[in-house]
Amino acid sequence: MSSFQMLKYQATKNKNIKIISSLCLFIFLYYLISSSNNNSDSNSLILENRKNSPYTYSDTNSLNKKKKKWFPENLPNNHISHYDLNSVKTTKNPLQNNEKILILSPMANFHLQYWENLLNLNYPRELIELGFILPRTLDGDKALKQLQIEISKIQNSKDDNIKKFSKITILRQDNDSPESQLEKDRHALQNQKKRRSQMATARNSLLFSTIGPFTSWVLWLDSDIVETPKNLIQDLTAHDKPVISANCYQRYYDENEKKNSIRPYDYNNWAESNEGLRLAANLPDDEIIVEGYQEIATYRPLMAHFYDPNGNINDEMFLDGVGGTCLMVKADVHRDGAMFPNFPFYHLIETEGFAKMCKRLGYEVIGLPNYLVYHYNE
Repeated sequence: MSSFQMLKYQATKNKNIKIISSLCLFIFLYYLISSSNNNSDSNSLILENRKNSPYTYSDTNSLNKKKKKWFPENLPNNHISHYDLNSVKTTKNPLQNNEKILILSPMANFHLQYWENLLNLNYPRELIELGFILPRTLDGDKALKQLQIEISKIQNSKDDNIKKFSKITILRQDNDSPESQLEKDRHALQNQKKRRSQMATARNSLLFSTIGPFTSWVLWLDSDIVETPKNLIQDLTAHDKPVISANCYQRYYDENEKKNSIRPYDYNNWAESNEGLRLAANLPDDEIIVEGYQEIATYRPLMAHFYDPNGNINDEMFLDGVGGTCLMVKADVHRDGAMFPNFPFYHLIETEGFAKMCKRLGYEVIGLPNYLVYHYNE
């Protein structure tokens, strides 16, 4: 091929390359512009839809932003809290040592007398925390509304003469609740295992959600307790016992005698008997013994039957089972692992199982047969 032909070939080749390159560039630019318009239209449509939406949205360009840290940028110097549990005091004179009391009340129904009695306790409210747990039922909803109304009168008061509680916690149960709160249904023998198991779960949820590193004592006070001495906290802690229970009675009108009277209510405070041990030894592992029913004769000494109206209110009685109507517990007992078993524990459950667990941990359990608190009479 001559030099002239070679040059002509190169020129033609370069021209073809330029044409192809120009065509490719044109196609690329067209695609880019078209895509940009489509995205713009799409974004406009999204923004328009969001204007008409009841929901709020985060910034669509948030991925391009610097990710936020899971902790604040500016932490206070002392953001780590230290607690020495060895310095938490539980003494027979809690008021002198500013010991903090946690009062826990499972609540299915709200009784104004309960709340008024609570307000009449003469232990300083700034040293008292309250904890409540309510079922997710219609009765629970009603009780919650009533409770919140009464709490707001105290905690939101502008009157400096009205003392506020240190803290109040309200929980709603995340487990099943007893279907009926009628007294006859609550105490029916066939309902006891299921009902007591549900109650134990509620008590544990309340306890573990509220006890703090500064809590000295835990007072379990049923929301059906409508009358106690004003010195209740000081009276119970004065015995300086790990676990101590008051004797729960009920006021009623005696139709036969035609006068007001009192009668035992809580039969879960008892001392073990040989017959009770014999019955337990012959039961399957998943069966429980419940007290206060003629169908189950344990012949256990029941604290409710040891009340002496002329006796000393400070008289003590050793117990193997307790109720939860009015029960004072040193917080360290709970911290050591004593809880309310929602399963058969040595053939006991809930508060009676709690007493058994305390004794297995080496703590003594005491009752006060002549120290009365009163249950609401339905």
